[in-house]
Amino acid sequence: MTTAAGLQTTWFMRLMQAVSATRLVSEKLKMELYPPFFLMRVKILTLKNSWREVRIRLPLNVFSRNPGGVMFGGYQACLADPIAAIACSRIFPGYSCWTRGMSLDLQKGGTGDLTLRFDFPPSLEASIRADLSTKGRSTPTFTYGFYLQDGTLCTAVTNTVAIRTKGYIGATSPPAESEFKTGVVGRVEEAVRGKVLGGLRKDDGSMDREGFRRA
Repeated sequence: MTTAAGLQTTWFMRLMQAVSATRLVSEKLKMELYPPFFLMRVKILTLKNSWREVRIRLPLNVFSRNPGGVMFGGYQACLADPIAAIACSRIFPGYSCWTRGMSLDLQKGGTGDLTLRFDFPPSLEASIRADLSTKGRSTPTFTYGFYLQDGTLCTAVTNTVAIRTKGYIGATSPPAESEFKTGVVGRVEEAVRGKVLGGLRKDDGSMDREGFRRA
């Protein structure tokens, strides 16, 4: 895989690129085991139709809770940042995609686990395809958000993505699979998750079987 011009790769970057390219691990598990997201204990709840519908749980815990008792806005930003760009890279695999800008409207305090809800509007997808066809580039803006457990909007996210031809900057990762957890691959995922999270459960009895803190 390629990176931005002049950027020196490290062994860790090459490892993550190899993991991203493999078809032996599903998109869900790749996201959950990506080091920053693994440390944040994110859980992929829904990943459908090549990233057109995404639901991710972001837990409130000792690391994400600020002195006021609610979730850090920066913690939410870390998860919200790449989602729209990844979705674009899956739907438009012939192009490079990255976050051009993002803003968060922290409307309510995150008093518990939050769910990120991202949907790719068909009208916006059509507009992007038209831009790429006529101009060879597009810079769409997406709106999505984090929701409290009762369904109330907690944080509104506005995210602008740059979609450019490959070679302008780093290449995209492979298209998302249509099936994420079937047969042998599904069993391998469960074994890997259990092995990686087993030590965490031993040290903290308040963690459930997926490695998240119980309410």
